[in-house]
Amino acid sequence: MIFNKEGSITIITQEKTTIVEFVKGIEKRYDSLKNDNIIVNLFSLKQLSIDDVNEFLRISNQHKAARHSFVIVTDKISYDDAPDNITIVPSLQEAYDLVEMEEIERDLEF
Repeated sequence: MIFNKEGSITIITQEKTTIVEFVKGIEKRYDSLKNDNIIVNLFSLKQLSIDDVNEFLRISNQHKAARHSFVIVTDKISYDDAPDNITIVPSLQEAYDLVEMEEIERDLEF
């Protein structure tokens, strides 16, 4: 797992572990991430299923409840196929744009 902090955003990139182990790794380090917006980069995965994405559901809900962004980046699952409470975008640029939009909405108290 690679953690890259850029301002208020932490990008977490999956390397060679399973999704379950990846999520556990994020949960172990969550205290150091809880005040950042999180982008999870899953581009290195050759295959990804809805069940894999659902592994992030608990941590995503927790993070969003704390009024921070949690975005998964993959082109293996479309936004339309994802559960409503998981945010998926197909590129890192779109993830940055989405986090910026959500920051503005929070600042304006939407």
